Amino acid sequence: MTDIPNPTPQKKAKAVSPLRASVLDFAASPLAMIGLFVMVVMALSAIFAPWITPQNPYDLSQLSIMDNNMPPGSESFGGMTYWLGTDPQGRDMLSAIIYGLRMSLMVAVTATLCALAIGMAMGITAAYFGGRVDTLIMRVVDLQLSFPAILVALILLAILGKGVDKVIIALVIVQWAYYARTVRGSALVERQRDYIAAARGLGLGHARVMFRHLLPNTLPPLIVVATVQIAQAIALEATLSFLGVGVPVTEPSLGLLIANGYSYLLSGAYWISVYPGIALLVAIIAINLVGDQLRDVLNPRLRR
Repeated sequence: MTDIPNPTPQKKAKAVSPLRASVLDFAASPLAMIGLFVMVVMALSAIFAPWITPQNPYDLSQLSIMDNNMPPGSESFGGMTYWLGTDPQGRDMLSAIIYGLRMSLMVAVTATLCALAIGMAMGITAAYFGGRVDTLIMRVVDLQLSFPAILVALILLAILGKGVDKVIIALVIVQWAYYARTVRGSALVERQRDYIAAARGLGLGHARVMFRHLLPNTLPPLIVVATVQIAQAIALEATLSFLGVGVPVTEPSLGLLIANGYSYLLSGAYWISVYPGIALLVAIIAINLVGDQLRDVLNPRLRR
């Protein structure tokens, strides 16, 4: 009797690490990759602004009043080409936009990190201890979230006054509640897991259980919220500066640049407001595109 040959063994699929799978899922979205590329370009431009810009638009010694309100592509008396034109003070708009973007990103990232730290601590505390502590913290969160963010920021800046540090403080107070609610929702689920009960059974302290074991498992949704909140912080800072209650006029800001050119729109000098507005819009859209894809990648229910 003839022996039946064994079938050809099938090749086993290679296991893909979770990190690599997340990176591949993120890279599968062309819009997210475009947004990431724009974010990297803007971040590098903001960091190296003093070395890549034609002039420091806030150094009076580098400005010439003879070059004011020049349209895009004009050449100055010194031979310098203003690719995006100049404003009424003779500042190169390209340089002013890069410096303004630098200020907007610095304020937004600083405020987001501070608000994230406060929100994480409050959300974890509320979820871990529960009871009256949870009720008290969440009532404060609900009260703050019931008011529009721009209204709360305006009231705070009316009390604190103008200044970059004042804007950061206002944005932190406005944003921390979003992180507290997000962390609490995730931590309430994780608190019921066996590893939390085991950590308590081993006699570990409350702080160690909260921040060593509970907090790391609530980070994925926080990353998404933080990304979106950076875009919101940029928009809020620009709005406050446009209204004249945010960054002082001696500091660069996209909102101030838009406000400076608002009265010149009807006279035909559109570039003073339009180009900073485009830069602000592109920055917010790019960050939101990255945040949307991160939400899909980090949420197992939304992953393909």
